[in-house]
Amino acid sequence: MAETIRVMISEEEIDAKIREMGAKISKDYEGKEIHLICILKGGVFFMCELAKRISIPLSMDFMSVSSYGNEKSSSGVVKIVKDLDEAIEGKEVIVVEDIIDSGRTLSYLMSMLQDRKPKSLALCTLLDKPDRRTHEVHVDYTGFAIPDEFAVGYGLDYAQKYRNLPYIGVVESQE
Repeated sequence: MAETIRVMISEEEIDAKIREMGAKISKDYEGKEIHLICILKGGVFFMCELAKRISIPLSMDFMSVSSYGNEKSSSGVVKIVKDLDEAIEGKEVIVVEDIIDSGRTLSYLMSMLQDRKPKSLALCTLLDKPDRRTHEVHVDYTGFAIPDEFAVGYGLDYAQKYRNLPYIGVVESQE
């Protein structure tokens, strides 16, 4: 069975939205320094492009979390695979994610990071699937709300494939 990718959001639309988000974050945090936390692996494409479009001083760190293990559906247990390299106490922190789906992992993660006493804590995502939300999570900066389809590209993968697509697409099977 072959796969094709249907474009959902073009590279040009993504670029324009990230520019807009970078300008908004720069305005909201004017006169301050922010600390971006990228949720790996998918968030790295988005965070790198977003960081280039933020005009105020920033630092970056990376975190990897998993609630899937080797299964196709979430186990419900969030595991920290790679923790932060730096303390966030007293910092203006923005967590950068590629997509928010059920909200389970982000709900847990945001609570855990809040316990580390940042000066402020915000959440920024390129994609949001509000129809899939099962856990409450406040999103401060959203690129695109998308329907409940399996999205790939721009960091999002299907079996570790398609992360490098410069657009957001949907995998469609061809028989």
